[in-house]
Amino acid sequence: MLRFASLGSGSEGNALLVESGSTRVLIDCGFGHREAQKRLDRLGVAPESIHAIIVTHEHTDHISGAARFSALHGAQLMMSYGTYWAARESFPRAYGHESAPQVRCFDSEEIVAIGDLELHPFPVPHDARQPVQCVITDGEMRLGVLTDVGETTPAIERALSACDALVMEANHDEAMLAAGSYPASLKRRISGRHGHLSNAASAEILVRLDCSKLQHLVAAHLSQSNNTAENARAAFSAALNCSPEWIGIACQHDGFDWREIKPS
Repeated sequence: MLRFASLGSGSEGNALLVESGSTRVLIDCGFGHREAQKRLDRLGVAPESIHAIIVTHEHTDHISGAARFSALHGAQLMMSYGTYWAARESFPRAYGHESAPQVRCFDSEEIVAIGDLELHPFPVPHDARQPVQCVITDGEMRLGVLTDVGETTPAIERALSACDALVMEANHDEAMLAAGSYPASLKRRISGRHGHLSNAASAEILVRLDCSKLQHLVAAHLSQSNNTAENARAAFSAALNCSPEWIGIACQHDGFDWREIKPS
């Protein structure tokens, strides 16, 4: 059985929990230790049961709690070589000593085994050193994760086609961002080719994917200032010709509860 849940998703912190058999991994850990533990408690998960933390890139809302969590609970840190070099100076402070922690680095398209799970990372355009997103699988079911991406690529679409579940960025509504109070430079960064996907951009990707096996679709990394759950649901449901209520939302404060991917 493959199942997944979110500790929270947004600019204040991100962490996605994935479980199969006896293996549990976090994709990102952007919450401080106490906050992460509180959110894991809500899902009925002990911190020491986490085997690995896969860090997608070095931005604070994805990595800030990862090294400390690893130090306290023994979860292996896993990230691209570029992410390691961008973030390595923060690791000794988190561990409380001068030596850096043991980190498993991987290439952007290297398949990595983690217990009962297998990680299939792929490179994405984002304003970080060597950012990746991923598909994670138990050998039968496939969960695709795509956030913190400025635009689609053929590699992204190949990776995410025929997934059984997708957690997909719906960062902003284009009209809300344009009319909002952010400085022009920040608006350009968010909407640029190395920024974040809008509702409409993610919906266009969905139209191009093979979604025939899709059991779950969750909109993630929603801006609290420049988007609404209703807007994200409307865009995604129009792309898939489904009910808006079928689209899940990964919110900042509560994430979402366990979702199970059932064998086809």
